[in-house]
Amino acid sequence: MTDNPSRPSEEAVEAAILSVASQPGAARTVTPEEVARSVATGTDWQSLLPSVRRGALRLAEAGRLVLYRKGKPVAPADLRGVYRLGLPPGGDGATAP
Repeated sequence: MTDNPSRPSEEAVEAAILSVASQPGAARTVTPEEVARSVATGTDWQSLLPSVRRGALRLAEAGRLVLYRKGKPVAPADLRGVYRLGLPPGGDGATAP
């Protein structure tokens, strides 16, 4: 597989995570798939899932995002398997609490 020159940057993926999670009317949490679909330029959104995971981990480590596993917050170092993304309570993800 070759590199895609239109692939979004890591910063663009992080911005998309915060944007999707903060949309009015959005569910309390969002899936990584929703974020990947929002930044994909074509139908190959699945290839963006590793970038979304890396971005989510960075944002969670900075306190700008909460990672959920089985409906409960989980520390970035303990994240395994299926997960969801949410903003910190009362936060917009702009700054660390």
